[in-house]
Amino acid sequence: MKKILSGRVLLLALAVMMLTACGSQPSAPARQEGPGVSSDHPVVGQRWNLLLVGTDERLSMPETPHFVVSPDGRVTGSDGCNQLSGRVSLDAGNRIQFSELATTRRGCPQLEEAKRITAMLESAYRFLIDHDRLVFFGPDQRVLGGWRKAN
Repeated sequence: MKKILSGRVLLLALAVMMLTACGSQPSAPARQEGPGVSSDHPVVGQRWNLLLVGTDERLSMPETPHFVVSPDGRVTGSDGCNQLSGRVSLDAGNRIQFSELATTRRGCPQLEEAKRITAMLESAYRFLIDHDRLVFFGPDQRVLGGWRKAN
């Protein structure tokens, strides 16, 4: 009986030690700055200028709509009227997702076209790179527009 009791005491002591270890100060959660993307990803570090909206529509804007993706997952650029910034995530399956897009609020005569460019970025679901061109597709596989690598 004494041996069974000492075995139970030992198990109880082990359980208390384990619970104490689990209840100690929690470690700080790992901080994530954002999705981050590989710096050698073909979309990253390049300036991409708007080529087409949809499959064949060219826009004439006060400045060339463009964007640049940095390795930390940030995107900056212009919708042709206003500066834009936000976040982007890319994966190996050619999936792309822009988020937290914000633009400045300058007025310009082509404001509706500029909004279409921002909407294209927000709707982009997949991409395809062909030489110096980047094409965005929506979730329904419809072509949203094309961009050309700037020289």
